Amino acid sequence: MKKEMEVNGLTVQLKKQNGNDYFSLTDIAKSQGENIRPADLIKNWIRTRTTLEFIGTWEKLYNPEFKVVEFDHFKTQAGLPTFGLSPGLWKEKTNAIGFIVIHGKYGGTYAHKDIAFEFCSAINPIFKLFLIKEFQRLKEAETNHQNLQWSVQRMISKINYHIHTDAIKENLIPKTLTKEQAAIVYVNEADLLNVALFGITAQQCLSADR
Repeated sequence: MKKEMEVNGLTVQLKKQNGNDYFSLTDIAKSQGENIRPADLIKNWIRTRTTLEFIGTWEKLYNPEFKVVEFDHFKTQAGLPTFGLSPGLWKEKTNAIGFIVIHGKYGGTYAHKDIAFEFCSAINPIFKLFLIKEFQRLKEAETNHQNLQWSVQRMISKINYHIHTDAIKENLIPKTLTKEQAAIVYVNEADLLNVALFGITAQQCLSADR
């Protein structure tokens, strides 16, 4: 899938981690206008009790290494004037996986799509609708591309299968072998070639074509 999305005139960067999609909260925060500092908006959002409950429950569901004791400690402080929190501190203290924090000039804060949609709900519900629509479009395009690649691979596999079985017959099977013995040679050699070239056995190649 592409590494960015164009959402209602704004570019939102994407990252892939462990098979999951993460959206740039830094980019999403920019939907609130140029006078808003994305880092401040994200910190103000994550420190609320509602957000803590959401991201803490999410981590409990998907992260077996999540430190629940530290989470409970943050919850007791939520709402206090002195309480401050950032995605980086949250990750450090609770071993959270819902955020990716990249430091430096081209860095930013990324969140798993579930959390990113929740962030959108809090700061800009209308932008959330455009974000969901564009993300769905990209996922459909990704699926169609994968299906096309598989169809092409099947076609190439079928063509090459007949080519190398003819080569086996002409060069590797002695005339003295019985039909049963020749069949064993076919299977062994065809499997060797198919697995080396296409990652599937000869039988799998034929089954996929049916």
